[in-house]
Amino acid sequence: MSKIRAFAELTRPANVVTALSDIMAGLAIVGFVFGRLDYQFYPALFLGLSSMCLYAGGVVFNDVFDHELDRIERPERALPSGRIKRSEAISGGIVLLSFGIFLAFWQSRLSGIVAVFITALALFYDWKGKHMRIFGPINMGLCRAYNLLLGMSVYELGVLEHFPVISIPLIYIAAITLVSRGEVHGGKAITLYFAGFLFLIVHASQLFLAEKVEFALVFVLAHFILIFRKLSVAIKNPMGKNIGFTVKTGVLTLILMNAAWVASSGQWMVALFVLALLPVSLGLAKKFAVT
Repeated sequence: MSKIRAFAELTRPANVVTALSDIMAGLAIVGFVFGRLDYQFYPALFLGLSSMCLYAGGVVFNDVFDHELDRIERPERALPSGRIKRSEAISGGIVLLSFGIFLAFWQSRLSGIVAVFITALALFYDWKGKHMRIFGPINMGLCRAYNLLLGMSVYELGVLEHFPVISIPLIYIAAITLVSRGEVHGGKAITLYFAGFLFLIVHASQLFLAEKVEFALVFVLAHFILIFRKLSVAIKNPMGKNIGFTVKTGVLTLILMNAAWVASSGQWMVALFVLALLPVSLGLAKKFAVT
């Protein structure tokens, strides 16, 4: 049981839930209709499971590549504490990534290709990207952007029509990645101000692109309030702890952004289901690390 718990820590369960919300949003953006328990149900199932496996596998390898650094900065984590072997983590990560790609190809060739891109982007970020000052945040943003695209891949024509939408999670996650660089040793207020500017672009763009703005407004507004409450505290005192809270809030409340996409499609009940993922994610965040 201790091994299972240790491996679960590596997968960041609270974050994995947010990956599922990406798929729900992507499906809604291209016009997928939820609620029918026939063949229409399976794309949501396959792509949702694929996304969660890809995310979990990606963050497992994040800790694998950071093993030596975590011995110094985060010795309590599963790998540096010795609660799980590096070889075991690598094997588990490979299984998760492979299963995620398999499920995506089971849905369609396009979905499978997108899953391969997500895997490559995640592994490159874990290995080198995170150490790149400029491309690093973009690399991380691309992982999320393509995760949204994985949901959109249910309809090929939908991908072509709505492809520019993936720039929104790209910008959002790039901003969070910029902020996260001050998690351990503290950051700079100017970086946080720039991240805040990027968040404003994201919220404004989402409302501009929403087909039914009045439906999406409540989710976008809630997201805006939650993220800027934490960000304002970090700007006043950019110590590591405050920045960590901002990053945690930014990652988990991505669910609200995705709920807004679903709501803008007019599917309110599904939007509420996506919203219900937030307390699940927050509950898991109390038991497992988010960053």
